[in-house]
Amino acid sequence: MLAQFSVVLALTISCRGVQNVTSGASGEDEASAMAKTDSVGKHSFSSPRIACVDSGSERARTSRDELAGLYELVAPEESDVIVALGGDGFVLHVVHQYLHLRRPIFGMNCGTVGFLLNVYRSDTLIERIRAAQEVTLHPLRMTAKTMDGKVEESLAFNEVSILRRTRQQANVRISVDGIVRIALLAADGVMVATPTGSTAYNLSARGPVIPLESNLLALTPVSPFRPRHWRGALLSHTSVIEFENLDPHKRPLSASADFKEFFDIVSVKVLEDRSKLVKLLFDPDHSLEERVRAEQFAS
Repeated sequence: MLAQFSVVLALTISCRGVQNVTSGASGEDEASAMAKTDSVGKHSFSSPRIACVDSGSERARTSRDELAGLYELVAPEESDVIVALGGDGFVLHVVHQYLHLRRPIFGMNCGTVGFLLNVYRSDTLIERIRAAQEVTLHPLRMTAKTMDGKVEESLAFNEVSILRRTRQQANVRISVDGIVRIALLAADGVMVATPTGSTAYNLSARGPVIPLESNLLALTPVSPFRPRHWRGALLSHTSVIEFENLDPHKRPLSASADFKEFFDIVSVKVLEDRSKLVKLLFDPDHSLEERVRAEQFAS
């Protein structure tokens, strides 16, 4: 499915005297892959091999063709960094698709909002990558049980959401670290959002914007009816949050981890998975931390 979104190209820049660049082959062990991105805010790209993937839109394809005319191309598996051309949704797909490679991702906006992306420019690309600031993101791991007994797992870098599937409201019990905090939430749904995801669906549901360095998660209801005055909670990133569907036959629910959705949900467990990570690269004068901070004061 993801293949339709991306046309894979890449570019190689060679520098005199730079040798022994680690290969990105598919058989690369995890320790070696981690060594490529072993520090937050620092990286060594003396002669980076750069993969380029695009969303398939006309603007993204044109931008990719421009880069292809300027640079020699290699595959993502052979790269040191992946350049993503598209919008925020596409970058999220790229993060999931190439998570196993553990390559830093430098996104350039060829979409609309571009919250997770840098401004597109074909010139000085290597210099921008070398000077970029790294932000390390850890995903949420969702474990969902369905009415037919299946156990489904998926990762989310933005949010995990539990939503009603019919006209009837969802009835959900919420527990945090084994303690029941909401015995009955009657609402359209509820979500757990990361700091990065707090500016997306969570924000539209009137959840709080969370600074990246806060080590917090947002627990946010969607159109709550009862409890009438509960508007959510801020939780430690180490919390284990569990949701139970109190009426699965009459009030079916779906559970989504980013763009992956499961149906007829009985229960969901959500926790941060520190064993997984992705590093996004941003121009120093337009950092992700500042963008998230500015959202708290947006009119």
